[in-house]
Amino acid sequence: MNTKIVRLGEGNKDEEVLLEAGEILKAGGLVAFPTETVYGLGGDALNPDSSRKIYAAKGRPSDNPLIVHIYRTEDLYKVAREVPKEALQLAEAFWPGPLTMILPKSELIPLETTGGLTTVAVRLPSHPGARRMIECAGGFVAAPSANLSGRPSPTTAKYVVEDMNGRIEMILDGGEVGIGLESTIVDLTVNPPQILRPGFITSDMLKEVLGSVENDATLFTTASGQAPRAPGMKYRHYAPKGNLVIVQGENDRVISYVNEKLQEAKGAGKKTGVIAASDTAGRYAGDVIKTIGDRRDEEVIARRLYGILREFDDENVEQIYSESFGGEDEGHGGLGQAIMNRLLKAAGHQVIRVN
Repeated sequence: MNTKIVRLGEGNKDEEVLLEAGEILKAGGLVAFPTETVYGLGGDALNPDSSRKIYAAKGRPSDNPLIVHIYRTEDLYKVAREVPKEALQLAEAFWPGPLTMILPKSELIPLETTGGLTTVAVRLPSHPGARRMIECAGGFVAAPSANLSGRPSPTTAKYVVEDMNGRIEMILDGGEVGIGLESTIVDLTVNPPQILRPGFITSDMLKEVLGSVENDATLFTTASGQAPRAPGMKYRHYAPKGNLVIVQGENDRVISYVNEKLQEAKGAGKKTGVIAASDTAGRYAGDVIKTIGDRRDEEVIARRLYGILREFDDENVEQIYSESFGGEDEGHGGLGQAIMNRLLKAAGHQVIRVN
């Protein structure tokens, strides 16, 4: 398949390109597109064949649900059989934006899109190009992240091309995304609501609107053998090709331990890498040291994480050690919770504590 790659942001050409993308989607094709979170791989959410194509293009297990993207809040009533007051409260507070809600699905949404579940994941993105494309496509676009299953989600079109060129009809290049982590997913079919995937909309922010919100038990542990209730819950995700290990503890102990392990890996002929905060990066002796940012600036860390994991692949790094960036405890209600969730999944929950 010949994949058409088009750059957005060139004035009047954008509308023409988005109309073309919409026509591809309505015809059953696939289009990768930028959102405010990561790049999505879009197909017609109402077409079972399109959802099957998404699973095939990604190499994604078919029981892993897809998120239905809409371009206006009122379409929530079309994709969901029931819309509780909590959903409207969240929509008013955070839509358009990086929040996905789990609701009972309507008959409009095929089971192929929901991974066989009777619930639907739905969000309204804030990226204007994404919303216009969804409108041009008929209003309902199923879209997981635009990467091969298990790989780090793409935050630039370069990595979409790397994974999807020749697999889909079109890639829309909108430059680097703003947030860098996938949307927060909150399940409104349970009481109290549960966070199934942390993201930029934090648990503290959700509690301000809903009062009570709980974390799903698998956010910081290995998932159960049950089918995933939302994208990203069950399978290994976000992983670089090299082996990634997280090291937790007091800074001096972490640095000493990692440097010892780096020497061992080098002795075995492996190319090594480290993910570190800006204040400690200069103390490591790996082949490739990636500074993720100031530990206190979680938005920068979130935006850099997937790009760094991809860069290690570009540089053929085989053994990677990462500092811990907090948020794995129940009491942490900020963005660090989402960062740690992604790091743990990328590392396959390989964590060393050196306290």
